[in-house]
Amino acid sequence: MANVATFEPGSAQLLMGNEAIARGALEAGIGFAAAYPGTPSSEIIGTLAEVAKEAGIYVEWSVNEKVALEAATAASFAGVRAIVAMKQNGLNVALDFLMGITLTGTNAGLVLVTCDDPGALSSTEEEDSRPVAKWGSFPLLEPATFQEEKDMTRWAFELSEELKTIVIVRSVTRTSHARGDVRIGERLSPNREAKFVETQGLQYTTYFVGPKHELAYQKISKAAEIFETSPFNSYVGPEKPGLLIVASGTGWFYSREAVQTLDVEDTVGILKLGTTWPLPEKLVREHLARSDKVLVVEEIDPFLEGNLKELVGEDPAAVGAVKFYGKRSGHIPHVGENNPDLVTKAISGILGIEYVPVQPDYANKARSLTAGVVHSRVPGFCAGCPHRATFWAVKNALRMDGRGGFVAGDIGCYTMAIGPTGFWQIKMASAMGSSAGMACGFGNLSQFGFKQPVLAVCGDSTFFHAIIPALVSGVYNKANFTLLVVDNSATAMTGFQPHPGTGSTATGDVTPTIDIEAVCRSIGAKVEVTDPFDLKDTTDKLLDLMEDEGGVKVLIAKRECALVIGKKQKAAYTMRVDAERCIGEDCGCARICTRVFQCPGLIWDVENGIAGIDEVICTGCGVCADVCPAGAIIREAAQ
Repeated sequence: MANVATFEPGSAQLLMGNEAIARGALEAGIGFAAAYPGTPSSEIIGTLAEVAKEAGIYVEWSVNEKVALEAATAASFAGVRAIVAMKQNGLNVALDFLMGITLTGTNAGLVLVTCDDPGALSSTEEEDSRPVAKWGSFPLLEPATFQEEKDMTRWAFELSEELKTIVIVRSVTRTSHARGDVRIGERLSPNREAKFVETQGLQYTTYFVGPKHELAYQKISKAAEIFETSPFNSYVGPEKPGLLIVASGTGWFYSREAVQTLDVEDTVGILKLGTTWPLPEKLVREHLARSDKVLVVEEIDPFLEGNLKELVGEDPAAVGAVKFYGKRSGHIPHVGENNPDLVTKAISGILGIEYVPVQPDYANKARSLTAGVVHSRVPGFCAGCPHRATFWAVKNALRMDGRGGFVAGDIGCYTMAIGPTGFWQIKMASAMGSSAGMACGFGNLSQFGFKQPVLAVCGDSTFFHAIIPALVSGVYNKANFTLLVVDNSATAMTGFQPHPGTGSTATGDVTPTIDIEAVCRSIGAKVEVTDPFDLKDTTDKLLDLMEDEGGVKVLIAKRECALVIGKKQKAAYTMRVDAERCIGEDCGCARICTRVFQCPGLIWDVENGIAGIDEVICTGCGVCADVCPAGAIIREAAQ
C-alpha cells in the first residue's frame, strides 16, 4: 500500500479507493482511527497504520466494529477527529451504539466509512448499508470517483463538526479496490490536546430522548440545506432530456459510459447525487421537472429510488407526471453488481434503441478459443492450509461417531468448508460468532429427544470478535456442544491483520498475547489442544469431546497459516509420489488424494495415470502422506 502521508500537495497519485479515503482522513487532520478487518474496507485502516507513527496519529485494530466505533467516538468527545471503517456486515455489529449517537451527538469530527459489497464478492450477503443513515438521521455521502473518495472523506469531518453528528461515507467494492488518479491536497495537523470537558446537563447521553430526537431532526434538516449547494451534486445533459438518469456512486460511472456508448448525450441527462441522505430537495425537484421519464441507477437496493418517489409523492404538482424506471420496474437488476452493459440495456429498452453488446459470431469465437484453456474453479483452501487437515479430521470423526453430528460454521477462511475444499462439513453459516450461539440452542434440546453431537467452528480472530459471549452463555446454561477453534494466528481472510491473540498491534508494537486456551478454561469449559496436521490426535480428541456430554467443550486446532509461516521458514518436508505404489484409478480409493482431499499441491498425471506433486505450490506440510491409503505419497525431512 502507498505511503499516503508523504505525498506532495498538488501532485497526482494513482490510488486505490481505500487509500484515497485514508489520505482524505489525513488531510482532515484526524488523530484517531479504528476498525475491525473486513473486506472490502480493510485497506483504509491498514494504510493509516503504516504511516501512523510518521503522521503522529493513533491507529488500532479493535476487537470488533462496535468497540471500534465506541473508541473513535470517545476520541471525538475528547476533541480529536476520528475515523472508523467497516464493511456492511460490521455495520450491523456497531448498530446498537451507532443509533445512540443520533441523540448523544459528537464533538470533534467523526466519520464512519462503510464499504458495501454488491454481489457478495467477499461477503456472506450483499446488504445495502444506506438505510442506516435514514434510520439514524445521519448525513450520507456516496463517492463516485477516486478523487471523491478523498475529497468527500475530508469534507465529511467539516460537516460532522458543523452538525455535531457522525457522518457516513459509503463506498463499494469497485470504488474501494480499483485505482484512479487523485489530486493531493494539504494536510491539517491533528489536535494535540485531547481533553474531555465536563459539561452540565446530559450532553453525551441519550437523555432526554424527546428533546434530543427533535434536535436530531434539526441537524438532518440543516444537512439538507447544506447539500443544496454541494459540489458533489452535478448535472450533465440537455435542458429538457427525454430521459433523466439519477445516479449515485458507481451508477454515475456506468451511466456516463452507457450514454456515450448509445450516443444519446443530446437526449439523456445525468443527475449525479453524491449527497444521498438527506436529499437536496429543491435541487432534485428542479431536475425531476425536466423530464417525464426518470431512470435511477444505484447499488444495491432501491434506496435512492424510493426516496425520490417519496419526494414526488409529497408534492406531485411541483414535478408533474413522472414515470420512474429502476429496480422496481426491473430495468436495473434487483440483486448483484451493476455494470455499464446493464445500464446500457436499461436505457436502450426505455428509449426503444436496438442494442447488441456483443455480436453472436464474436461471442461464439471467444468461447471456442477459451474452451479447454480457462477452467472453472471453486473457492478452496491454500496448499498446506491447516483448515483442510482439520476438516478432514472432522469428517472422519463425525462418521466414526455415527450419531448424525454436524458442524455449525462461522465467518473466515474456514467458511469455505461449506464446499468441497472442506468436504462439505459446514451445514450452516451466517454471522460472526453465530456458530457458538446456534450451538447453545442445539445443545439444550435434549428434552425434545435431540441426541446429535454439535460442533461449532470458529477462527481465532472470530473468537475474540464475537464468540466469547456465546461461550459464556453456553457454560452458564449448561449447553452440550464442542467448540472447535481453528487457530491459525492471523485474521487471514482479510489480509493477515493482527488480533489480541497475535502479540502485536496494528502499528507493529509488541503487546500482551491473550491466550484462547486460558480464556476458555477461565470460563469453565473443558479444553484440549491439538495440531491439525496430526490427523489421528485431532480425530481422537474430537471423538472424546463429542462423547463427553457434560456441557461446553473446546478443541483448539493450533497451526500457523501456511501463507504466514511460508514467509518465515522453509518447508518441513520434501514430498514425492512412489510411482510403483500409486496405481491410480486401480487403487480402490477413487483417487482420494486429488479428487477428494484436493490440496492444490497434488496433481493428477493424466499421461501416466498416477498422482503427482506440484513442487511450485506444495508447502511440504506432509498431511497428504497420512491421507493416501496406499502409502504412495512419501514425505522426507527437508534438507
